[in-house]
This record gives sequence, structure tokens and C-alpha cells, in this order.
Amino acid sequence: MRTGRAGPSHSRRRRRAVAGVAAAGLLSSVLAACGSDGEGVPTLNWYINPDSGGQAEIAQRCTEAAEGRYTIETSLLPRDASSQREQLIRRLAANDSSIDLMSLDPPFIPEFAEAGFLADVPDDVADRVTEGVVESAIEGSTWDDELVAVPFWANTQLLWYRESVAEAAGLDMSQPVTWDQLIEASESEDVLVGAQGTRAESLTVWLNALIESAGGSIIQENAENPENIELGLTTEAAIRAAEVMKNLAVSDAAGPAFSTENEDASATNFESGEAGFMVNWPFVWPRALAAVEGGTLDASVPEDYGWAIYPRVNEDEPAAPPYGGINLGVGAFSEYPELAFEASECIVSDENQAYYFVTNGNPASSAAVYDDPEVLDAFPMAPTIRDSLELAAPRPQTPYYNEISVGLQRSYHPPSAIDPGLTGERATALINAVLAKEQLL
Repeated sequence: MRTGRAGPSHSRRRRRAVAGVAAAGLLSSVLAACGSDGEGVPTLNWYINPDSGGQAEIAQRCTEAAEGRYTIETSLLPRDASSQREQLIRRLAANDSSIDLMSLDPPFIPEFAEAGFLADVPDDVADRVTEGVVESAIEGSTWDDELVAVPFWANTQLLWYRESVAEAAGLDMSQPVTWDQLIEASESEDVLVGAQGTRAESLTVWLNALIESAGGSIIQENAENPENIELGLTTEAAIRAAEVMKNLAVSDAAGPAFSTENEDASATNFESGEAGFMVNWPFVWPRALAAVEGGTLDASVPEDYGWAIYPRVNEDEPAAPPYGGINLGVGAFSEYPELAFEASECIVSDENQAYYFVTNGNPASSAAVYDDPEVLDAFPMAPTIRDSLELAAPRPQTPYYNEISVGLQRSYHPPSAIDPGLTGERATALINAVLAKEQLL
């Protein structure tokens, strides 16, 4: 396990005490507690992130499978992860018992666990829901060396490339390639390298993957006191990562709007005649096929798509691709935690993960799902996604993730203005000041 992933050791009793203190100041009212359908059947409320209807369908499937032991109803959270976090924290800080299950963005799980907002995962449940699960999804569900959430779906970025461009540039894509090679090949072929240079969470995702790929970590040492957290932004690995960001941003391989380029913009550019290479999530594949079906994209475009493991920072060090997705937390104040954990096991079954992958484009955390014929038919790059998830590195695991991520976005944007020797020092000073409550973001 890389440094910076595990937090300090705390008792669960202390976490619950923290939650009680937080409750007094954050919210004065709560939603109605989860109840029954009038016939004594418990209703579990599952707070979900927006998708294409897949979680609602899984809720219905698991309600039917429960055979009257419980029903699951879904409640929709806001679209962006930060707003999801804020809404859930406000309710849980007020001991809201209406939250039985919640779909959580992995970077926020340590914060929820540390505050005592997550019910303890029973040992037998933990054993079952981690069997055959990719390592990055287990790491992303763990805090203080304990599984605190149930791995659901796991996402990662691939290196997408135009096969015609790679061939013309003389790149053997069956072998690992570096960021330097991609920039050089793109400039020689007068095409673009797509990456997310906008000031948003995607910038933190990119920076974290680069630092981890170079052998470092954004957080070198966690600590109970936020003022004692040791950042790794001035290490050799972090300086090398900053060099990669700067080199791409100032090269001819970056588009004119690189400083505002997000995942959707990268995907749009990759569908154009200037496309060469791109790092992005698997959604770009069904997006392109849908555009072909809708008549807005020529079929020859996705036919030219290739995919590979995320680029390396250094030639002799394996890449550590981004890890994302959603894991399931059971609310600490739920009236039915045992049923909620039973429901979570149904939700994350291989059958439901395969369904969710094929219909909503969200990759599974279970390695076995990648051998499903329907998954392979819909996503021929599924084996590469699984390989990437085994290499992937979570973002910094800390209860103070929001402060750290926003500090990074402020310091490393725009990428063209990065000074590899100084930006890490400035980011460290800013984040340390924020953690010490000496400065506001």
C-alpha cells in the first residue's frame, strides 16, 4: 500500500462523538425517518448519484429479490460530487435516520467514516463484498485499515488513441508509452493530446495519477491533527509530475482551450479530425457509438479508436491510472442497518454490476464481470479496464480531502503557468495554511 492512503488509528466511539458535536451546528431539521409501506415491510432509502436509471432499476430488482423483507426507494442527489457530499453531510450531522444507503464518491469516504456517519461493516459482509474485487476499489472503500463502505462500481481512465495516428507516428501501442512520447508523436503528426486541464476535480485526478505514476503521493504521511499532515508536493516525483503537466500545456499537442478542457471537451476533441491521443474514462466509447447511431459522427471515427493502459511518467515505472466510481455506505443512524447491508450485497452482485456496466457504462468492481459476454460485446476494451483498475491509485485518502483538492486546483491551474520547481512549494504553503485554519479557500 502506498504512503498517504491509511489514516491515523481512532476508536469508533470517538468518531460517533465527533458526529454528535457536528450535529449541533450544521443542521436543525432532518428528513422523516425511514418507515414502512403500511404493512410492516421496512422501506430502505438509497440516496443515489444521477445516472441513466441504472440504480433505480437495481433497487427494483433487489426489492423483488427481498421477497417482502424490505423495499428499496431511491432519492436523487445533486449532479456534482461536492454538492452530493454537502447534502449528505448536513443530514447525517443531524443524525438523519432516513439515510439507509448512499452512493459515495470514494474521496469523501474517509471524511464520512471519521465523523461516524457510516455504520460498521460486519466482518462477514466485508469478506463477501471484497472477494474477487479489484484492489483499487477495496482501497477506495477502506479507512484506518478497515472496510467502511461496500465496493460498487469502479472507474478508471484509459489511454485512448487513433490507430492511424499511432501507426503513422511509429508508436507500438502494445508496449507502454510515456507522456513525453505522446507529446512528441502528436507534434510530429500535428494532432492533439486530450487531458483535463480545467480548474476542477478532474485536475486533481490528473495530478494525482501523475504523482503516483512517478512513485510519490500527494499525502506522504497522514496525521490525526490536520496541521501535522505531511504533503508530498515538493518531492522528486511531484516535481516530475508538474513537468509533465507543464510540458503538455505549453506544447502544440494541447488545444487552444486546454485550460478549460474537461472530460466532455476532451471526448469532443477526440471525435474531431485533430484527434491523436487522450486520457479519459470509458464513457467515450458508448458516447461515440451513440453519435454514430444518431447520425452526427461517421462510423469510421470509432473504428479508428484504440485503447491502452494510462501513459507512464517515467519509462521504467508502471503507470498508476486514476481510480473513481461509487461505493455504498450504510448510514450510521439507519433504523435497519442489517437490512441495508443485505440490500448492499444484492446491489453489488455480479449480475447487477454487469447490468449496470452494459446499460449505464459504469465499470464493475468485481473482476469476474469483465468476462461476461454481454460486457465484452458492449465494451471490447473491458479487459484493459480491469487491468487498469488493478494498477489504479485512489486520490488522497483523508477527512480533509475537499480542502486539499481545492488547494491543488488553485495552485496548479492553469497548467501552462506551472513552475515545476516552485508550484509544489506554493501549493504546500497554501494547503498547510488552510488546514491550520489560517487561510480560507
